[in-house]
Amino acid sequence: MRLLLLEDDPILGEGLRDFLRTDGHGVEWCRYLRDALALRDEPFDALLVDWQLPDGSGLDWVRSIRRQGDTTPVLIMTARDLLSDRVRGLDSGADDYLVKPFDPEELTARIRAVCRRASGSARPRLEFGDVQLDLTGKSAFVHGVRADLTAREWAVVEALALRAGRLVSRSDLESLVRGRDGDVASNTLEVHISNIRRKLGRDLIETSRGLGYRLGA
Repeated sequence: MRLLLLEDDPILGEGLRDFLRTDGHGVEWCRYLRDALALRDEPFDALLVDWQLPDGSGLDWVRSIRRQGDTTPVLIMTARDLLSDRVRGLDSGADDYLVKPFDPEELTARIRAVCRRASGSARPRLEFGDVQLDLTGKSAFVHGVRADLTAREWAVVEALALRAGRLVSRSDLESLVRGRDGDVASNTLEVHISNIRRKLGRDLIETSRGLGYRLGA
């Protein structure tokens, strides 16, 4: 997944960024709200937001993007542990609320959970005909047999699966899978999709010429 991490503490931010990248995610780490605002035109699978930032309130920012119609899953990360704070955070548009300190493995589990719900399924495995996608294990199966996908091929499948039924533009798809092991050129993306179709079935991913791609139409 491609994640936006908004955390001003340099030690915690660096540690979370490195952990999430080791777990296979692409991470954009911002220490200031202004840096996150500069990335708002880019697509992300989830936003990890600290409540109190040096140049503003992360919670106010969440309210703002919700008013603009942004439905990207949001996890609030904060030391504020009162019940009234939790209620306020969730009522402001956050999908989950995590009190510091927390275990990074719990954070990744919560990320998977909110992203599954946002995709329309609470189950850890998504099913598309004969294809099953295990978001926890980062694996794909055809008729119950595991397919041999590369890390980048899985990144493409995951990005589309989390937006199942929706058309994803080429530029957004390239952004979503970028940052894991370098940039993705358009022709390379076509190669990945061709390989995915060969391994998982030609009908899994639909191409709308000039517009983008869709999984599970």
